[in-house]
Amino acid sequence: MDRQRQDLCEVVAGLLEDPRALAALTDRDMGALFRLINHRGVSTRRIAAAVEITQGRLYDYMNNKSRVEKLAIFEQIADALHIPGRLLGLARRAWEAQVRDPQQHAVQMPAGSDDLAAMDAFRNADRQAGGGRLYGAVVQYLGQHVGPRLVDADSSPQVFAAAAALTEMAGWMAHDSGQNGLAARHFALAQPLARASGDLPLAAHIAASRSHLALQAGDASGAALWATTGLDLAGRGPLIPALVARLHTMHARAMAVASHHTPATHALDRALRVLGAPTDTEHPWLSPFDAAALAGESALILRDLKHHDQALAHAEDAVRFRADGRARSLALSRITLAGIHVHRLDLDSAVRVGHDLLSTSPTLGSVRVVHELDKLRRLIEPHKKYGPIRDYLVRFDDSMRARMLLLADIIPPEGGVPS
Repeated sequence: MDRQRQDLCEVVAGLLEDPRALAALTDRDMGALFRLINHRGVSTRRIAAAVEITQGRLYDYMNNKSRVEKLAIFEQIADALHIPGRLLGLARRAWEAQVRDPQQHAVQMPAGSDDLAAMDAFRNADRQAGGGRLYGAVVQYLGQHVGPRLVDADSSPQVFAAAAALTEMAGWMAHDSGQNGLAARHFALAQPLARASGDLPLAAHIAASRSHLALQAGDASGAALWATTGLDLAGRGPLIPALVARLHTMHARAMAVASHHTPATHALDRALRVLGAPTDTEHPWLSPFDAAALAGESALILRDLKHHDQALAHAEDAVRFRADGRARSLALSRITLAGIHVHRLDLDSAVRVGHDLLSTSPTLGSVRVVHELDKLRRLIEPHKKYGPIRDYLVRFDDSMRARMLLLADIIPPEGGVPS
């Protein structure tokens, strides 16, 4: 498949989660589908060439002057644009054995899976694909498999723990989709579910997530409050060093944003000391917080404290630790590293890391990454008189246009990229 054809199929793959596109396919309204593709920036010439019809015929379909009626044309369109046959009432297409259905994006749920296995499947998919296209699948799982058991008199408290953990996961995926208000509502629902289960570490873990979201909203005092709330909850349960380290790190970040240097430094030191301590118990519901995560957060804390040389070392560690293929974490770590190079006025190093950053898959379903890229561009912009920066910005802008095109199905249309 040539590059232009592949790009077009990726645009269509993104559209297959858009209710308008699904309605058009259900109605077999190819004109409406072609209009949606055209609105994503694909020219009518490219669409017509891909589906092997004339532009005049394409215009007739798009302007409702005629409709596709012949089975052979529907099959031609499905095969050209990689639309699964079932969406057009067709037999399974020959290529579907090799290409995953975008509506089953990245998640391979184990047969007969329990809640923990389901959560691991979602978590593994999220690390590679981003949460933007997984949010609906998590909410559906909650509604179909967890929710009914919450009102079953024979259910154990573990069901409330599963509901809390998966509701928190839905919040993170909403956050990754740029929907922070929705994320806050999920986190707020998850907290009492965790308390109802009696699982104090899980409640503390959700408090850390609420601290992170408060920071994203610019509420440093709220972030600090949630971090200390989480530390109190964690202190009343079994010792889980990774959880305590995460909470100390969130407190340090809040203090750094508020320019409280000494408390921020002390909190970060506590996080660094506790992470490697022996654990009392394993806790399967908690998201991992490891040396790579701590390195990434440490870089942000030290950057905000304007200790750029120390921040650089941690940012380089975060990139090295994340070179295992976790696409979103690696992209965010590289954004942090490039930004620190700019703060240190090491523009050549910033450009070098920036070029590595542009290798991130343009289909990574993370509005959060898009937002951070936008912030990085604003940081670099004042240095555009320097030739390598100027050349890099040209490539950066080309890459962002392609990224925005491919993520148009999950990026909110009004108001630009949300924070």
